[in-house]
Amino acid sequence: MALAYTDLKTVDLGKLGTAVSDWKNAVDKLTTLEEDARKGLQAKSDTARWAGANATVTRGFVTKTVKEFADLLSEADSIYQVLDDAHRELVALQKKVNSLEDEAGKKGFTVHDNGDCTVSVSLYIPPGTPPEKEDDPAARQEYADEISTSLGRANDIDQSVKLALKRSHGDDPYNAGHASYESLNDAQVDRALELAKKGEDMTNTELAELNRLVKFNGQDKDGEFATEFYKGLGGPEKALEFYGTMALDGTAGNDKARLALTKDFQQSMGMALATATDPDNATHLPSSWGDQFRKLGAERLDIPRAGLNQPYGYQVLGGLLRYGDYDTRFIKPIAEHIVQLHHTQPNLFTLAKPATGGIDLDYGYNPSGKVGAGYDPLTSVLEALGHSPEASKAFFSDEDPDVYRTDGTVDKDATLGYTYFDELTDKKFQWPADSLGAVSKPHGVDALGHALESATLGHAWDDVNPTLHRDADSARIMEQVVSTYGTDPELTKQQEILSDSLGRMGSGYIDDISWGLDKNRSDSLYAPQGDADDHAQFGRDDTRGFLSIIGEYPDAYADVSAADKIYTSSMLEAQVGADGSINEGHAREAVRTGAEIQGMLDQSRADQVEAEGLKADKEYNEALEKRNGWVEFGTGAAVAAGVALLPEVAAVGLVATAVPIVMDTGQGALEQTIGDVVGDWTESNQKDSGDDIQEQRQAIYRAGEANAEVPMDHFVQQHRIDRTGDFGQDLEEAWLSGYGTGTDRENQQGYRPQTDD
Repeated sequence: MALAYTDLKTVDLGKLGTAVSDWKNAVDKLTTLEEDARKGLQAKSDTARWAGANATVTRGFVTKTVKEFADLLSEADSIYQVLDDAHRELVALQKKVNSLEDEAGKKGFTVHDNGDCTVSVSLYIPPGTPPEKEDDPAARQEYADEISTSLGRANDIDQSVKLALKRSHGDDPYNAGHASYESLNDAQVDRALELAKKGEDMTNTELAELNRLVKFNGQDKDGEFATEFYKGLGGPEKALEFYGTMALDGTAGNDKARLALTKDFQQSMGMALATATDPDNATHLPSSWGDQFRKLGAERLDIPRAGLNQPYGYQVLGGLLRYGDYDTRFIKPIAEHIVQLHHTQPNLFTLAKPATGGIDLDYGYNPSGKVGAGYDPLTSVLEALGHSPEASKAFFSDEDPDVYRTDGTVDKDATLGYTYFDELTDKKFQWPADSLGAVSKPHGVDALGHALESATLGHAWDDVNPTLHRDADSARIMEQVVSTYGTDPELTKQQEILSDSLGRMGSGYIDDISWGLDKNRSDSLYAPQGDADDHAQFGRDDTRGFLSIIGEYPDAYADVSAADKIYTSSMLEAQVGADGSINEGHAREAVRTGAEIQGMLDQSRADQVEAEGLKADKEYNEALEKRNGWVEFGTGAAVAAGVALLPEVAAVGLVATAVPIVMDTGQGALEQTIGDVVGDWTESNQKDSGDDIQEQRQAIYRAGEANAEVPMDHFVQQHRIDRTGDFGQDLEEAWLSGYGTGTDRENQQGYRPQTDD
């Protein structure tokens, strides 16, 4: 029976606290008795000079008695440890739910127990009373989710404690010495394994409990729960077979509730595997697990549900790898092995896909349904790298990688002969279809973009609160990205699905893009103040090529345009001294360069609209419209560690974007400035222009020119600069000339639009 919400709210945990204290006293007393028995009774028995029956019967009896003292102590200590941990966690959970209910009550909300370890929250309006409070469904759901999470956690603790007490005591009241636990964590490992043994026979309630146990315990940095849980599954092969069975079970048919639970299961299992395979955690799986996963990677597993199309180990493992920040020592060899297998046997894993299946079955071993169905491990492992920044950086920067045989062992005498970056960005590369459908999106290319984001920006590609972590290795990889995609418009069009990633990468290096336009001069305003090795040096030609090409793609255009305004604003503010004086020359240069970037982007956009017509223009405006969530964040801009954060806009699936800034105030003037700049978003709206290409182009340039003016305009207002004075006129001239230079250079030196024709 599930724990009721009222049980958690009203239970007197003081009684449990008293029981904890009593068991602690019992442990202390039994410790003394056990020591006396061992050092006294046992020692005297061992040294006694008995003969005959005493030599066997009496000595054996003494040994057995002393062992019983030790078993009693072990049992008592096990019960104490479990109850002590449970008491501490339940007190915290009870306090939390009571606090949440009080908060909700002040907003007119009422909490209702659903009877399944969840609650719902409604707006309470007394009968006959006109409603005075405005309903807020999002806030109600947030309270419901938080309280339900705590209630589920409390229920899991209750179930685990029951199991632990039963196993600690055993079934024989006259014989101590059974299961022993050093903590509640140990008991919850036992409970999780008990549920896992049921496999696909788990009910939805049981699967939900397993998900909570693994989610709440599996990410602890000591790694104990995750490690013991995976060991308890029976080793690498059994772990894969368990996950594969559950993935196929949860994605079969049209059971939406089971599918939702299986998605949670995939995520919690993946995060726990990342924890368990991290050698830096106090408790972790041995490195042989990685060796075994590679061995199993190109071997067929035995999963009854898969029928005749038994999957390869890597296909199943890929579903787990999609979640978690994996240690380089574990994931890099696996990623390398998969790429090398694809290089030599491109169709190896394609042959293991089910022969038939409709869209409802097209989940494979990736129940999340995100970025592929899970049949292609190359897509999966690139997604893993997309969440593992250090590993991704090492993967793309290693100039002398190991070569692996089919069985995953290292061939020390072999040389690879290609880099992974060159391999995956080759226009002739055969990307496997990660779907059962006849036509499949290029999911592998999308995942490649995510892996490159992770490697160049130093954070997971879909991190909702990203912070840039760039160094010499990430900068070198970004130089490759710009020189490859910024000089080959056909490749970028072929891999168009990763253009949003190119936009976020460009935003994360907007400072170095500005420096590149200035030919990476050492005396440039944009030259790094610290170690230049940590910055990318693109050169002017590649920088212009990159801006020309990414301007052809709406999402990339919108991201880099916003980043340009933010970075230019921070650069302008950096020119103001403590006494209010302004470095006028640097301010002019900042305005000019920022406007030049916007001009190049707009010329590229206008050319693309001319080439593709109304459809392309609509896509650009939709890309800008999706970012209206940024417009509304105003002074909520997060500015810290030299980065401004454009938050995730979950409603439209827009991933958060991190933008480097010159100043790091953490709060105050710069946050206000960035909020104003982003809020003053000028859109190119084509609703009234019909299909007149010239009118569309004019609107793009008008909007773009106004966007380029925004940082300067706010700077002038903020610092009360006379726009009719010499400095004000200089700034205006810098804005206009910079924008004109950008459009001219893109026209003269940029790339022509790429279309599907």
